[in-house]
Amino acid sequence: MSDKKGLRRVVAASLVGATIEWYDFFLYGVIAGLVFNQLYFPGEDPYIGTLLAYATFAVGFLARPLGGIIFGHLGDKVGRKSALIMTLMIMGVSTVAIGLIPSYDSIGIWAPALLLFFRVLQGIGLGGEWGGAVLMTYEYAPPEKKGLYASLPQIGLSLGLCLASGVVALLSSLLTDAQFLSWGWRIAFLLSSLLVFVGMYIRLAVKESPEFEQIKAKNAESKIPFVDMIKNYPMNILKGMGARYIDGVFFNIFGVFIISYLTKNLQMSRTDALTGVMIAAIVMCAFIPYFGAMSDRLGRTRTYFWGSLITGFSAIPAFWLMTTFSDNVFVVWLSIVIPFGILYAMVYGPEAALFCELFDTRVRYTGISFVYQFSGIFASGITPLIATALLRENNGQPWLVVAYTVIVGIISAVSAASIKTVRKDRKSVEARSAVAAGAAAR
Repeated sequence: MSDKKGLRRVVAASLVGATIEWYDFFLYGVIAGLVFNQLYFPGEDPYIGTLLAYATFAVGFLARPLGGIIFGHLGDKVGRKSALIMTLMIMGVSTVAIGLIPSYDSIGIWAPALLLFFRVLQGIGLGGEWGGAVLMTYEYAPPEKKGLYASLPQIGLSLGLCLASGVVALLSSLLTDAQFLSWGWRIAFLLSSLLVFVGMYIRLAVKESPEFEQIKAKNAESKIPFVDMIKNYPMNILKGMGARYIDGVFFNIFGVFIISYLTKNLQMSRTDALTGVMIAAIVMCAFIPYFGAMSDRLGRTRTYFWGSLITGFSAIPAFWLMTTFSDNVFVVWLSIVIPFGILYAMVYGPEAALFCELFDTRVRYTGISFVYQFSGIFASGITPLIATALLRENNGQPWLVVAYTVIVGIISAVSAASIKTVRKDRKSVEARSAVAAGAAAR
């Protein structure tokens, strides 16, 4: 636990791996509303094509709970490291494959079918990656800095989004629209192979989590982690998923949906829209650990409670600025950077440690993966679909989208506040689990 060199190595491995996984996963989201609706779901109505493209985006979120259960089980039974190596390989292979799929005009219905298949694999890979990455740093970190260290792999989300947006923005600026639509977008997916090679090299050198090694040494692993999780922590699961709601909704409003909204409704160029998201992602890199460390000082639930409310309500001035000053690119960027790059980090920074503290070591990988990934179906996966439908229902005006975001922020704040009474219960359950495991070992 005091091995600083080992801790730094774990942080590096978790951060690099998480960055690669998020790059792969959100690259799909960035491209979905720009390319996939035209190449894989052609039709007379662009609105329907966009909805279908976002539907395949949502399928990745449907697959994530399955990945969380599979690799959570492996991580709680065999080890965190083995699970993380497998998730990185799955994600890399599926992302490169997406970049090689021919268009609908070339192979017909097989094109969207293959796109859907590899999107499911992406979801399974990320479903196991997130929990293991934050868990390794949380379990290696000293008690008084667990919020800070658990937040460091979270930076992988902003770096991954920054890379995805940056690569697509660069390609958009260097290529004509026809070139980008024909073959340019594929380069962004094929680059994943290089990133995976680097990530695998770093991850193979990491040692197993010390907390899990202690469980392993006592032969105290859970026989069926998923069953033990459901049995011992039902309320923790529900409250964790409620708290997660604003995270998923806000990220996908400002990281995915906003690109389509700015380019199609406000007539902003694709490069300018992507640049705004990329700037916000860069700023977020500094504020995620800042609010993670704040949760060590002020408490997880207090930080998360206020973060949920502030983040949700920030959508009101953000969209007002976008619509009022749509011809001023710097104002539009500011309306993205402040809520998304700064305020959103109040939620995403302390989130990992908050979820880790809901479960004991024996089922922690399974528990945090399930809470994060299962809630992602409604919190993240269908958000671009909901936002697109609400936008159309309100004749292109964003205020129904804003109202939805505010309501979600309130729900998450209430859920986070209720977790204060759950953490005491977790300690008693962990003590009972340890006694039961010790008795079984004897």
